Amino acid sequence: MVNAEVIEWLIKGPPWVRYRTRIDLLDESPDSSMAGKDYEAMINHPAIKELIDELSQWPGRVLKNHRSAGHLIHKLTFAADIGLQADNPGMRKVADRIFRHRSHEGLFQILVNINPKYGGTGNDQFSWMLCDAPLVIYALAMFGFGKDKRIFPAVEYLTGLIRENGWPCAADPELGKFRGPGRKADPCPFANLVMLKALSLAAAVNDKDEFMQPVKTGVETLLNLWEKRKERRPYLFAMGTDFAKLKAPFVWYDILHVVEVLTGIVPKFPVHFLWLKKDFRLQEMIEKIKSKACVREPGSSRNSDGTGKGAGNLYFTPESVWRDWKEWDFGQKKIPSRWLTLLVYRMLKRVE
Repeated sequence: MVNAEVIEWLIKGPPWVRYRTRIDLLDESPDSSMAGKDYEAMINHPAIKELIDELSQWPGRVLKNHRSAGHLIHKLTFAADIGLQADNPGMRKVADRIFRHRSHEGLFQILVNINPKYGGTGNDQFSWMLCDAPLVIYALAMFGFGKDKRIFPAVEYLTGLIRENGWPCAADPELGKFRGPGRKADPCPFANLVMLKALSLAAAVNDKDEFMQPVKTGVETLLNLWEKRKERRPYLFAMGTDFAKLKAPFVWYDILHVVEVLTGIVPKFPVHFLWLKKDFRLQEMIEKIKSKACVREPGSSRNSDGTGKGAGNLYFTPESVWRDWKEWDFGQKKIPSRWLTLLVYRMLKRVE
């Protein structure tokens, strides 16, 4: 059970933190009176209105690097993470603009430009890669389009790309010879992460058992990458010091993002993934996160040493930040972040 002191602190936060706290930690229904009030406050908050206004310009600026945290694809997934729905003012327009651009395979495209020296064309073009297409599917499903007939072909196509060791680096054939910097036989860690994020949600929404084996393969791939992190760095994705830093929102391949996806699978498919709760590799990552807890000193902007030792260490402070999100409470490294703390406790609740 989450400490009452932490709950009280979270409930005093911005409306998106309050809303998700009620849904994810207190198990309130989205239709409950208090959750409804917080949701209404969230969609009317200036920061969320600005976020939706930005998303209404989809696809926005051309994507040249998937680590560009301020790109609309990452703002789209954050909007999904906080719980925005298609029937919110402005969100239907966002979805309509996404649905306009689909590849021959049925995948949702974004505007990209890949330098010829990396195998691309050097031109701005609508296309897809396995490090972005699943994120669009995830967001659309979270917005309420999980059963939309335009989504399922995309899910099936991407699922079909899986190999025995997980999903590889893959991209739209129209991008030419583009491929990430790694061995062709290796799985791409980030592609596996975002495919699990999208596929597990799509499978749960549509109650599709046929996706269980690909999900299991993807889960085992991520767990094996952690277990062999000192030996392997496929496609230059390491799981070292930077990987272990607490960071929000979910943009790239880091410990919080990996544990968020893995623990999120457990409640979706308890029959198939009950074992995952006790898997030593997942538990190692969870213990690493828990060790970073700190004391929030009342009335102070400073934390304790952050070693995670002692019952009073209940809060979590970002250890690394995305500059494009500096206006949010997780965009600084000085004091605990309510959003980051909520994310950690949500992961812990799923397995403990």
